[in-house]
Amino acid sequence: MPDSAKESPETKDSEQKDAAQHKPARGRRGWVRYLVLVLFLGIGGYLGFQEILSRFTHVYEYDARIGSSLITVSSRVAGWVDRVHVTEGDETERGQVIVEIDSRESKLLVTQLEAQIQGVEADRQRLMAEKKLVDIQTSSRFRTERALLGTAEAELAALNPQLQLAQSEFQRSKSLFEKKIIARKQYDEALAREQQLSGEHRTALAAVQAARNKMAEAEAERTQLDVLDSEIAKLAFKENELRAQLARQKLDLADRNIRTPVKGVIDKTFVDMGEYVTPGQRLVLMHDPETIWVEANVKETEVRKLRIGQRVEVAVDAYPGEGIIDRTLGLFGFDSQDNGDTHPEFIGHVIAIGNSTTAEFALLPSPNPSGNFTKITQRLPVRIAVEQKDRKLRPGMMVEINIDIRDK
Repeated sequence: MPDSAKESPETKDSEQKDAAQHKPARGRRGWVRYLVLVLFLGIGGYLGFQEILSRFTHVYEYDARIGSSLITVSSRVAGWVDRVHVTEGDETERGQVIVEIDSRESKLLVTQLEAQIQGVEADRQRLMAEKKLVDIQTSSRFRTERALLGTAEAELAALNPQLQLAQSEFQRSKSLFEKKIIARKQYDEALAREQQLSGEHRTALAAVQAARNKMAEAEAERTQLDVLDSEIAKLAFKENELRAQLARQKLDLADRNIRTPVKGVIDKTFVDMGEYVTPGQRLVLMHDPETIWVEANVKETEVRKLRIGQRVEVAVDAYPGEGIIDRTLGLFGFDSQDNGDTHPEFIGHVIAIGNSTTAEFALLPSPNPSGNFTKITQRLPVRIAVEQKDRKLRPGMMVEINIDIRDK
């Protein structure tokens, strides 16, 4: 037999020793694999169990968005843009001028209306002075004529008894003369006296009538005051009309400085210097970064679980790792915000639950005239209040929400 076919005792002993050494190593690797498999199965089962439990304690949505009141600043007047004071991303204060529209013609109209108002005011002052002069003149003449009328009436009143006495004396003298009791001289004296007093009475009566006519003329002259009052009132109405036009023109002038309605940031500008804008044309799009919320569309099958004020954890896609939604802890009575490893950065609460599904707001309704029907789970909008932090949350960002429905 050749020597190569023969195995020496030393070779057999070496192979037996190697086999004895490798057998424990293979056994240890098998136990490690078994432990790893058990560990993975345990973790998978635990996570699956927690996922099932989370469906009973939380409502989770992954397609929510950050919402805000986007304000479209538009123009109320037409004109050419003189200056644009802001660019996209600028922060503005409330009432800050962001766009200026050409105001030269508006300023000229304001000056013109102010001059017209000053002219009307001057005319009104002139009429008031004229009224004062006429009042003084007519009142003085009226008082004079009234005094003269009083004098004439007094003289007439004094002549009345004298005339009556003279007439009585004349009648008695006439009777006595006819009876040849008195001389003709006495009769003639009585007649002359009666004729004299009758003439004086007619003169006094005419004087009274003339005084009354002059007093009526003086009183008629005072009607000029009423005419002047009507002219003054007419000018007052015209002045009020001009002042209303001036106020409207000043409003037009003020509207040519476009100001921000709120404190916020500029999202988009739509005009450049030199462009012609019309009333209602949008100029700038802005929003208040401090006033934001989360809009989520929740399945109609889960809306019954929601209540106003429920706590919501928010995770923002733009900031991975911040606001981690822990869907496992808290299911056994532990709150995720108390966990030292997962502190949600953004916490909110439910403030509104929609009363109509999102399909009701579609521009194109989907009727079903054919009779073929496929039921699709509808969604209702839910608004969640969330606090802004370092202005990280911006309108339109995608977020995930986890609503704890245990808070009733």
